[in-house]
Amino acid sequence: MIGVFDSGIGGLTLLKEMMHTLPHENFLYYADTENVPYSYKTTDQIKEYVEKAVVFLRNEGCKAIVLACNTATNVTIEYLREKYDFPIIAIQPAVKVAFDNNSENKRILACATPVTLKADRFENLINSLDINHLVDRLPLPGLVEFAENEQFDSPEVLEYLKKEFSKFDLEKYEYVVLGCTHFTYFEKLIQENFTTLQPVDGNEGTTRHLKNTLASLNLLNSNEKGTIRFVESGRYVEDETRFWRYLGR
Repeated sequence: MIGVFDSGIGGLTLLKEMMHTLPHENFLYYADTENVPYSYKTTDQIKEYVEKAVVFLRNEGCKAIVLACNTATNVTIEYLREKYDFPIIAIQPAVKVAFDNNSENKRILACATPVTLKADRFENLINSLDINHLVDRLPLPGLVEFAENEQFDSPEVLEYLKKEFSKFDLEKYEYVVLGCTHFTYFEKLIQENFTTLQPVDGNEGTTRHLKNTLASLNLLNSNEKGTIRFVESGRYVEDETRFWRYLGR
């Protein structure tokens, strides 16, 4: 199996991409619903939650683990890779995608959780691309809670986005980076109501990296139809209806 971790249901947007690209793989999706959202947790708490999930997934026999949570990536990935010797793939905000396709040299709006935007890892990513002068940061922790409550296109969500985006002159921006997998659920809403912005996320790039990593280690499945199981904070899910409803979006 491939283990996929997220603080909640945001990582299902990445799982959907992986299901499409790797249809023969078996996935075990771990949602830490007891502790979501991570936006208001300390780094020590987040490290504890994520490591507990990673150990659980490894003990269940996962050959590789994907951190589908940008917050978890920024807080734990270096620590986990030093401590464990199995493949750990980590999503990160797609600022490079936005920069590479920024045809008009406009500014880039990076939206994520406060933890991600304040992290050294995110700052190092921006500096490595030498685009600090082009990137503005906008924390949108409310979108995590909206997504967890299955509010994707309610008037409250649109009002929240209008209030937050009003802090910027959107005419100066071409790309908005959705630096949290929960945010991907709102891509259509953003496109329809903020027409100057083109949303991008890290799901496709992370999936491609996972496939290349598995191929290099001769760990790809090719002869069976993939399966999916779901876990919530260390317990297998019996009624999977909610998870499949999210995947259906």
